[in-house]
Amino acid sequence: MKKKDKTINVIGLRCPETIMIIRKELRKMKINEIIMILSDDPATIRDIPKFCFFMKYKLLTCNIKQKPYKYLLKKKE
Repeated sequence: MKKKDKTINVIGLRCPETIMIIRKELRKMKINEIIMILSDDPATIRDIPKFCFFMKYKLLTCNIKQKPYKYLLKKKE
């Protein structure tokens, strides 16, 4: 697993609040920084990959076999 620069814990929160918090934190990231997201919201299984696609972040790993779900994202540009 790649080394993360930061972790965002949104356990207990539900979309759209989850995505709003993630987006706010990702705006602060520098290019090539890696961030771990921890969530227990089943909607993130669909929302985070779509968010990454549209916002130009790279989804490095996605572990959704058990809660908390873990997503590793990298800021591309």
